[in-house]
Amino acid sequence: MSKVLILEDEESIRSFIVINLKRNGFEVLEAGDGHEALRILQTVPDIDLALLDVMVPGIDGFEVCRRIRETNERLGIIFLTAKVQEQDKVYALSVGADDHVSKPFSPTELIARIQSLLRRVNVHRETAAKVTFQSGPFSLDLISKQFKKQNELIELTPTEFSLIQFFLEKENTPLSRDLLLDHVWGKEYMGDPKIVDVNIRRLRQKIENNPSEPEYLQTVWGHGYKWKGREQ
Repeated sequence: MSKVLILEDEESIRSFIVINLKRNGFEVLEAGDGHEALRILQTVPDIDLALLDVMVPGIDGFEVCRRIRETNERLGIIFLTAKVQEQDKVYALSVGADDHVSKPFSPTELIARIQSLLRRVNVHRETAAKVTFQSGPFSLDLISKQFKKQNELIELTPTEFSLIQFFLEKENTPLSRDLLLDHVWGKEYMGDPKIVDVNIRRLRQKIENNPSEPEYLQTVWGHGYKWKGREQ
């Protein structure tokens, strides 16, 4: 049973979410403000995913997300917010969120987003024919869920890890945004396709020597992106 933390200060909305999550087999923990959410995360170590509202008392959802990512890159994070401005969506992703759901939303959409993200969070539990990848100074291990550059560990979110794995599997192959969306976020994903570009920018900040002139995670203009490895 997957364990989900909900940070939402409006009790009616929180209760609505809790009911629907429990109906779909999730164990749910509730927080009405940012401080409470962080306390729960510190005392309950096996939480799989957090649903974070932005506008909550005390510490806002953005700051909660930032603090989570300081120590935990593997927890799935989805923002729940009434804000619909493009910059808010991009900012949510830039501070470490994996996805964004705008209010009002249907229970079906929310459950689909959660299940899609949890598949990425739990991908290490699946058996894979190839468990390690090596490309230049980079290595990826599917068992330990570690990605390293010159043996230095690079912390990745579940979404970032899935992207890197797909790129290494398809080394030197141009991958379209639509293909990346389908493979990483799932064909049922109903959010903003620009989530791909935001995650690529975030990855470049972590792996490239000069993110503005990427050597490895390259743009294929008019198509998408590719991982530049050794030519065949």
